[in-house]
Amino acid sequence: MDGTEGNAGQPGPAERSHRSSVSSVGTRASVAAADVLVYLADDTVVPLAVENLPSLSAHELHRAVREVLQLPDIALDAFALWLVSPLLEVQLKPKHQPYKLGRQWPELLLRFTDAPADHVAMDEPSLQFRRNVFFPKRRELQIHDEEVLRLLYEEAKGNVLAARYPCDVEDCEALGALVCRVQLGPYQPGQPTACTLREKLDSFLPAHLCKRGHGLFAALRGRGAKAGTGEQGLLNAYGQVKEAVGSDSEHGASLSPHYRAYLLKSHELPFYGCAFFHGEVDKPAQGFLHRGGRKPVTVAISLEGVHVIDSREKHVLLGLRFQELSWDHTSPEEEESVLWLEFDGDNEGTPVNKLLKIYSKQACRFFSQTSLLHSCNPESPAWVLSSRNSGASFPRPPTLA
Repeated sequence: MDGTEGNAGQPGPAERSHRSSVSSVGTRASVAAADVLVYLADDTVVPLAVENLPSLSAHELHRAVREVLQLPDIALDAFALWLVSPLLEVQLKPKHQPYKLGRQWPELLLRFTDAPADHVAMDEPSLQFRRNVFFPKRRELQIHDEEVLRLLYEEAKGNVLAARYPCDVEDCEALGALVCRVQLGPYQPGQPTACTLREKLDSFLPAHLCKRGHGLFAALRGRGAKAGTGEQGLLNAYGQVKEAVGSDSEHGASLSPHYRAYLLKSHELPFYGCAFFHGEVDKPAQGFLHRGGRKPVTVAISLEGVHVIDSREKHVLLGLRFQELSWDHTSPEEEESVLWLEFDGDNEGTPVNKLLKIYSKQACRFFSQTSLLHSCNPESPAWVLSSRNSGASFPRPPTLA
């Protein structure tokens, strides 16, 4: 697929996207005019009345959204249209026709996911206006339009709260404090209190940090974090949020500095702006019978590199920049598709070459997307792929027309 794809292996935008935007309006034999619903990162809806929907391109719908929202030209590069469901996410290329892809959705699910047939039959994508995975973070720093900053902020916030971006407690509190500033206004001593924040803590912190007692300490165990955080830690961080210097009443009403601060903090997370894919890796053999099994993982691919995240524990298993690895994929007819990551490591102080084997029906998509994102980063050096299949040639990843 030429567009960016990802399976919803972690909770995130896909989990709140079981809504119809395109395909359901096409149940009639002829679609001359229709209302298309485009969802923003904060779950608000942009309704578009369009003509000749079946032949309408993603580029044309993208332009219509920008016009309705009155966004500046930078939004053409900063955002893309996505088809998203709980089972699959696809960033559309400008030439793609969302209506036709919506009608082909069951075929895409059978081809690219392991979802059971009854889930495939019930799944339906929504059309979303989201960050373009090919948009460099350095260009975000040049954005001054408050609505563009707000949309980027809302998407980043959603990914943090859904634990799609794994963060340590300190980062979660710092980001949550900025959300407090946006939603509650400047910090005033004694207002709000820790008890007030507790009532809507899940609006500021990921769910695993909102649990009481054992759940919170389990989240902190082994992470080197301080115990006793939660609403009090969030309140302390809220009190440290800086206001714009020399702000007058007019400027003080602008939230742009806080949207920008949230994005700058998010840029420190290596998975910010990534495309996410679902897969599995082998567990180390354990026990007397040397049973291993597999661990579900999420592969996060950005312009900078690749990260492999434990889908259950929400922590990073491996993180590498493109210059630190090479990659390939195999798609045997009678075996599982595999993405191979090759990188340097050490074994008791001795340099060794390591391989990570990621099983997924989207392995060719990993390969295609990794290569494409790498080629879009001018700072990445040249690289060489090494074959994993006894010199056999690999088929080109399938694409959508």
